[in-house]
Amino acid sequence: MKTHTSANSADPLPGGVQLVKVDEDRDGQRIDNFLSGRLKGVPRSLIYRILRTGQVRINGRRAKPDVRLNAGDEVRIPPVRVAEREDPGTPAPGQMSRVEQSIVHEDRDFLVLDKPSGVASHGGSGISFGAIELLRAARPKDTLELVHRLDRDTSGVLVFSRRRSALTALQAEIREGRATKRYMALLQGRLAQARITINEPLRKSILQGGERMVRVDAAGKPSVSHLIRQQQFADAALCEIAIETGRTHQIRVHAAHIGHAVAGDEKYGERAFNQRMRELGLKRLFLHAMRFEFEIGERSYSFTAAMPEELRSVVNALERQR
Repeated sequence: MKTHTSANSADPLPGGVQLVKVDEDRDGQRIDNFLSGRLKGVPRSLIYRILRTGQVRINGRRAKPDVRLNAGDEVRIPPVRVAEREDPGTPAPGQMSRVEQSIVHEDRDFLVLDKPSGVASHGGSGISFGAIELLRAARPKDTLELVHRLDRDTSGVLVFSRRRSALTALQAEIREGRATKRYMALLQGRLAQARITINEPLRKSILQGGERMVRVDAAGKPSVSHLIRQQQFADAALCEIAIETGRTHQIRVHAAHIGHAVAGDEKYGERAFNQRMRELGLKRLFLHAMRFEFEIGERSYSFTAAMPEELRSVVNALERQR
């Protein structure tokens, strides 16, 4: 049985195929986030599975997880059996307290975390609670949405919207390349130049179970990263990195592609280098989102997060070895 609904209508437990028309306020939203909002409580791993297997269609065509919707699109959502739903329960008070203590800014439009390393942006792929689920549990009266994402092991500035209008406005700034995002990273080896621009397309694959792998591929999406060396050590360089695009794992894959992988990167990095950095006390990925700046209308925003002490101590150890 097929049912036709509006994206803003009440959503019963899905027992048959739904054909949902996308309303104006969902224009520009990613399909995976749209489905998460429609299928409350369904794990992200299942959402990626129905996308990967072609069960979700937009205007009759198979939908990729990162495609963005347009107002008026018709989305086919397949039946999701209640038995497939996983109730993650309630987050532990300590988990909610940890993210609340990490809030660095909040106003009527935005809430900003200095996200700790090890906390995912959202749940899924075996993770019951990401930052967004923890904040929603801690603040049930707020209407919070993720504006962008950070890798689980990346720390730093993570922005949430508190109003739909703020979400769409900031996401438009990001899409148009008008938002400034800067990171600090410790990279492997000696950089031959103080400034390096990496302009290489990236292609993402979603493996079974929802794991994401990214590689440089001519068929991928345009991706640009700018590396600015801050300090050079014997076999590592501390760099500020500005990104023009926000692809999944962009900094990590670009850095590894030019032979200067991010320290502590277990997926794309080099084992021997990571071991040397562990001996200096590095216990995580050395990638930190330190600044996020943008303008909406006549108002300017600048959110910052200082380098965590566990990363600063590694830099201090490298300085002592000079």
